[in-house]
Amino acid sequence: MKKPFRFGLQTFNAESGKAWADKARKAEALGYSAFHLADHLLGPGPALTRTNHPEQNLAAIPAMAYAAAVTERIRIGCRVFCIDYHNPLVLTKSAMTIDLLSDGRLELGLGAGWLKDEYAAVGLPFDMPGVRIDRLADVIEGVKAFRAGGQLDVQNSTLHWQEFEGVPRPVSGVPIMIGGGSPKVLRLAGREADIVSLNFNNRAGVIGPDGVATSSKEETQRKLGWVREGAGARFDALEIEIGAYFTFVMDNAEPILGNFAQMFGLTPAAMREHPHALFGSVDAVCEELERRRELHGISYVTVGETALDAFAPVVARLSGK
Repeated sequence: MKKPFRFGLQTFNAESGKAWADKARKAEALGYSAFHLADHLLGPGPALTRTNHPEQNLAAIPAMAYAAAVTERIRIGCRVFCIDYHNPLVLTKSAMTIDLLSDGRLELGLGAGWLKDEYAAVGLPFDMPGVRIDRLADVIEGVKAFRAGGQLDVQNSTLHWQEFEGVPRPVSGVPIMIGGGSPKVLRLAGREADIVSLNFNNRAGVIGPDGVATSSKEETQRKLGWVREGAGARFDALEIEIGAYFTFVMDNAEPILGNFAQMFGLTPAAMREHPHALFGSVDAVCEELERRRELHGISYVTVGETALDAFAPVVARLSGK
């Protein structure tokens, strides 16, 4: 059974409280179902330049709370919290507080972290991927116990929570999104998540051609295989999300498509069908999204704020269908 389409908007920055409020309200008015941040720490400087990641000037937790306060219906999320940047209990309690105060509109995204130079710039050890993913699994165990209610007794390699109840209780049940692109994290997502966010395999620790190459149509099918291995019988209940990072809704997208193909060493045909990219008219993009839902099961698509207006007709046509 096909899951209905949902669409998210992800943004990193705002110049003022009014600008942030206006952006969140506009996304809601245009029919987007979720308003997301990411979870990054660095301001301009050599460390951020080496990551090749855009600057994020907002701290995720207060920005999410502010966005929730100025909207009424849209879900609020983070794609995704790096669990190494937060005390796990403070992060969990903060998240559940946002869910309570937004009347159950939180989507809680969790990830193992990946920007090597960001870790180094703030003095955090950058453990091997397997160690970081095991730690993510420990934190997810704690979040689920907190979410379930009752007195906590969570004992694993990372958490030792005991003799207290987790409050506040969530209003919505708080769907958990787990994001990543490696076999281990996607098997974990299949086993534990409500929403699986397919991402690049960020083994290089920076944004670049390697990550794009590990997210082709064929590689996405492999990733879904890893999700299925982790999920077993619960696979059909999962919602599959992806970030369409390269989205250009316009009648003549061929020149831009060609530039991106050249940048990443792909053919134009491979770039056109790349699961993290969308190029073309509203009709063409809608057809492509329906094809990808049929092929990959992707029904939840998040675009960046530069596509907010141009992508809105796609949102209007496909939301909930």
